[in-house]
Amino acid sequence: MILLTFNIVNIEAEAKKSLQISDEERLKVTEGNTKAILRILDIHDIKASFFVEISIAEKLQNLIKAISSKGHEIAFYNLNSDLQDIEEVKKNIQSLLEKQVRGIRQKDFKLAPENLKLLEFNYVSNIDHADLLFPFKRLKRDTEINEQNGLSIVPESISPYFQLPYNDFMFQILPMKYYKNMVFETLKNDDFVLIYINSWQFTDFKKYQFDVPYYRSLFSGKKMEDKLDALLSWINENDMATSRMKDYIF
Repeated sequence: MILLTFNIVNIEAEAKKSLQISDEERLKVTEGNTKAILRILDIHDIKASFFVEISIAEKLQNLIKAISSKGHEIAFYNLNSDLQDIEEVKKNIQSLLEKQVRGIRQKDFKLAPENLKLLEFNYVSNIDHADLLFPFKRLKRDTEINEQNGLSIVPESISPYFQLPYNDFMFQILPMKYYKNMVFETLKNDDFVLIYINSWQFTDFKKYQFDVPYYRSLFSGKKMEDKLDALLSWINENDMATSRMKDYIF
């Protein structure tokens, strides 16, 4: 099973030189990038899970409704929000969608499973740093879903043959032929492949002057759209099963 997921986050990079990029402009970039992702998913009729960053979720209500209306899952991505903020945003978004938000994703700032369970989450998907050297620092991890305090803990996937993680950076830099081989080999060994991509990777860095490292701007923008389109075409051509996170876990 392929679990395709997207982190909906504002790009954190500063503007180049003396330029200023407001929070409103960053939000518009995020909306535009997410709409591009939705268009590609629609073309291939594939459903995914969207992890919306807590601090911007209520500013993206129309976008969140559009994502949900197309049959995709809405979950949360917590950068550094506390339990009280998460609870309030979860309550408001559930009221907006008239459905429960079951999942949450964490990276640097990780809340305890028992606290997340109190907020009535059903699963947590924790992720690690994805920089230039990270993929070669940690080559083994648990790839099976387990439970803690009644909460399903979903690990990142790693290719057993190529020994590379399925993080956002790997998707961006690896040639698609190599990436497809990774997915194919992993599915022969594991029950699922969890892929995650950040919305900011679809930014046109020639148009928007963010000061990002060169290796992070490579193959971004339209090239990321083309790569996602190629992956989804390959998935459908080979009749490979995909699922939203909440459906697979429950």
